[in-house]
Amino acid sequence: MSIITTDLVRLDADLGSTTTDVITALAGLVHESGRATSAALLADAALAREAQNPTGVPGRVAIPHCRSAAVTEPTLAFARLSQAVDFGGPDGDADLVFLIAAPEGGGKAHLKILSKLARALVRGDFVDRLRAAETPEDIVAAVSEVVGEGGVGKQPEPQPEQAPATPAGAQVTRIVAVTSCPTGIAHTYMAADALTQTAQGRDDVELVVETQGSSSTKAIDPEIIRNADAVIFATDVGVRDKERFAGKPVIESPVKRAINEPAKMIDEALAAAVNPDARRVAAGPATTESTGQAAQLGWARRIQQAVMTGVSYMIPFVAAGGLLLALGFLVGGYDVANGWQAIALQHSLTNLPGNDVLVDGATVTFDRAGLSLYLGAVLFATGQMAMGFIVAALSGYTAFALAGRPGIAPGFVGGAISVLVGAGFIGGLVTGILAGLVAYWIGNWKVPRVLSSLMPVVIIPLLTSLFVGLVMFLLLGRPLEDLMTGLTEWLSSMSGSSAVVLGIILGLMMCFDLGGPVNKAAYLFATAGLSTGDESSMQIMAAVMAAGMVPPIALSMATIVRQKLFTPAEQENGKSAWLLGLSFISEGAIPFAAADPLRVIPSMMVGGAVTGAVSMGLGVGSRAPHGGVFVLFAIDPWWGFLLAIIAGTVVSAIAVIALKQFWPNKASQAMAAAPVSA
Repeated sequence: MSIITTDLVRLDADLGSTTTDVITALAGLVHESGRATSAALLADAALAREAQNPTGVPGRVAIPHCRSAAVTEPTLAFARLSQAVDFGGPDGDADLVFLIAAPEGGGKAHLKILSKLARALVRGDFVDRLRAAETPEDIVAAVSEVVGEGGVGKQPEPQPEQAPATPAGAQVTRIVAVTSCPTGIAHTYMAADALTQTAQGRDDVELVVETQGSSSTKAIDPEIIRNADAVIFATDVGVRDKERFAGKPVIESPVKRAINEPAKMIDEALAAAVNPDARRVAAGPATTESTGQAAQLGWARRIQQAVMTGVSYMIPFVAAGGLLLALGFLVGGYDVANGWQAIALQHSLTNLPGNDVLVDGATVTFDRAGLSLYLGAVLFATGQMAMGFIVAALSGYTAFALAGRPGIAPGFVGGAISVLVGAGFIGGLVTGILAGLVAYWIGNWKVPRVLSSLMPVVIIPLLTSLFVGLVMFLLLGRPLEDLMTGLTEWLSSMSGSSAVVLGIILGLMMCFDLGGPVNKAAYLFATAGLSTGDESSMQIMAAVMAAGMVPPIALSMATIVRQKLFTPAEQENGKSAWLLGLSFISEGAIPFAAADPLRVIPSMMVGGAVTGAVSMGLGVGSRAPHGGVFVLFAIDPWWGFLLAIIAGTVVSAIAVIALKQFWPNKASQAMAAAPVSA
């Protein structure tokens, strides 16, 4: 099936005055041609992509695009507008609009065809041909040629592993570039071609581009990278294998800037290549990851990202360890905590324990005996070992995010010292940041070549670990221990109204950004004390988990009760969001919040606050850090946990329905008004 046909083309048409109007009309063409199961779902996906970053490009052209489960065949819909519409392009409203629709999970061949069209749109002759076309057949012929259908006019794929030839004796600056966008369909390749074409018109530049897109990724030859004088990262997502470019002067920007201002980016790279103070690519992921928002990350932002990285890597230790502890209680009884180490080490499958076990020279009587008690102790012991790594993992991977692999060892060492001196997770945060910054600083030292190979594996870990150890033992260890002790005592003393206030705060945090930094901070606060078995820590854990379950469940309920207030895509998300909520996956609410944050997020926060207050007020405690309703056996009282969730869910559902009813979102309302069967 051809990627474009005459029934997918509209010439000199008035499709409305907004991007929503135009995208919705083009999605309707795709649906009418039998290439999409739902016009509304396709439009929803394209509009969501448009909201991330406008798709207007030079030449008064727009290329809204998306991947959607509603698309059955890779498709292009085209309109030459009689009334130009603002798509955020650099040179005015767009009068040529392509809707690029790719199937979700479509093959590489399909995505390659779509990327070829995007590349052609940076060529003036192709754009002029579209404007001069007299019939839909002319448009189909022009597009078919550039995408290679029928064997006509095939465009060769770039060969980034081959450096361009340089005339003998020429003085040139060698630049390597990486382009990538969230969908990897259009902007990735347009940026690559804009940079390449600009460089080809100059005598002072050699440019090799690596496109990290959906259709193909051809890595630049390592020898070319070694000889490069500067690097350009034109990306809206993280650069894969960033360590390859370590030490090179770098210019970073969102991918659209490379399309709109390729000459300026090349000039900036030329200047960076000869500037000894230019920012350079470091080995750490956080220093080379483009945010798509600014050309450089400030240190405050880097540290924030590093802490989130540390938390993300720590969570598997918490989840695995905490659930194993809960299973240990389930199998061996709650008193297994009184002698798990003695039971696991002194007994075996051929030497099962009785009810009386010798623990530290004293006889302890347990409710259970035999295989149940032994297996419970083994599960509990395994969980304890996993939980013992959480502070070290937090510290180690925070340092890794700042300094790359050289930061891992000193970060883990600092975390272990934090546990030893009683500084807990607060100490782990401090040592992780400290180790990462020191390792990053040492990594930028200029050393003789003979020492360069030893830097990441010996010198940086050694010097950084020594520094962190001395700082913790001589300066920071005791104050951080006092801070951690005071915090623990304060939590233990909380009861009554003060506990309810804490529950409200934790509930608000869990529902503020649904998996973002604030949510993660609340979760870290809860899990940090879980391994102690302290009652107040378990109550905080229960409040955090219950509040985090509310948003997906509430939004799923709301889509069922008042379906017409939600877009078709939200209605589809609502069908599965309840299960994510029951599993304590707050991220199930993100699609709703991204589409309508002003109504969804406050509604969820209100419900989360109610849940946190009820949970803390009833003294609900959880020995498990994750699992939702599937770990009810580790929650006491279980009925209080469920009551807190139900109360918050009802409040959030009512709030979001009321806000959408009495303060409607016009764009969402227009899409939701489309027939559900469309």
